[in-house]
Amino acid sequence: MQTQVTIIGSGPAGLLLGELLTKEGIDNIVLDRKDQPYILERIRAGILESVTVEGLERVGVAARLHKEGIPHHGIELVYDDKHLRIDFQKTINRYVVVYGQTEVTRDLMEARNNSSALSFYGVDDVQIHDIETENPSVSFEINGEKKVIHSRIVVGCDGFHGVSRKAIPEKVQKNYERVYPFGWLGLLSDTPPVADELIYSNSPRGFSLSSQRSAMRSRYYLQVPLTEKVEDWSDDRFWEELSLRLYPEARKNLVTGKSIEKSIAPLRSFVSEPLRYGSLFLAGDAAHIVPPTGAKGLNLAASDVLYLADALMEYFIEHRELGMDHYSEKCLRRIWAGERFSWWMTKLLHRFDDQDPFTQKMQEAEFNHLMNSEYAIYSLAENYVGLPH
Repeated sequence: MQTQVTIIGSGPAGLLLGELLTKEGIDNIVLDRKDQPYILERIRAGILESVTVEGLERVGVAARLHKEGIPHHGIELVYDDKHLRIDFQKTINRYVVVYGQTEVTRDLMEARNNSSALSFYGVDDVQIHDIETENPSVSFEINGEKKVIHSRIVVGCDGFHGVSRKAIPEKVQKNYERVYPFGWLGLLSDTPPVADELIYSNSPRGFSLSSQRSAMRSRYYLQVPLTEKVEDWSDDRFWEELSLRLYPEARKNLVTGKSIEKSIAPLRSFVSEPLRYGSLFLAGDAAHIVPPTGAKGLNLAASDVLYLADALMEYFIEHRELGMDHYSEKCLRRIWAGERFSWWMTKLLHRFDDQDPFTQKMQEAEFNHLMNSEYAIYSLAENYVGLPH
């Protein structure tokens, strides 16, 4: 097969890139190791920055988002018995939208399925060839048959464990990583949320996050050791522990119910540089991972894709390579800003096993600084809602 751009991975990053290119008449093929039902069952993030919303609007798939998404004009931070509401609207006159990543994927997948763009799901043995040249190819197997796609560009949107990043030689690749000694145990339930806005809480028992997907669907998280197993957490045990980590007023509003999904996600910070090697480009989780504390994962992926789409349009339509040449550098500036913010939020809001009295006092001082500095609040709001793209 022959195309202009081969996209490996059909999460939001890969599908958004495919739609952006298709809208401009740039031929592309998307392939994924998993089938469509599996991809749509994955529960992921749900906070969208304006840059992500604008990207979805750009490809015409934001109608349901605008109908069902919930604008959030602030968040609440809790440290022991201290409370601080960060008012985004008042501080920077911007906001975020609560709309699940699963729904973003569903909207993009439906748009692609309704177009003439070619996609392959449930493929095996994906291999990338000749990326040092201007004639790379991607081979794979589907239903026992081997296929090869020849294209000018290959884009890896296949996540942290995908094949794309591994195709870059180790001698030119530099990886930066911080693995945190805990994970997030998440529970999804068809119950009303405890509050209209997200509550990030650092309690003596550990971190908790009270989030939501709609007026009748809640998403909660608990900080747990990496040694924990999700099967050891019954619904009753989860609700009891969450109740102990909430402050009294929120605890009164807690409505419990049967879980729809439970899982434990480890936390890590990770960046791989560069994001381009020859004809191969990385985007999203294939290039970087952030702790979910700062709500940056999906949004950084969308940011990458928007930069890359513009660069590829410039190349295929205007026959200029400047955008592609500067893609990695441009993305990494925003990626490291997102990494910094997520790392800072993680340090502020979690209890660490080796937390000595000095570290405890530094957390307290940081929170007190937020409570008493309009500049610190502005910085938090600016980063949470999203830095300029």
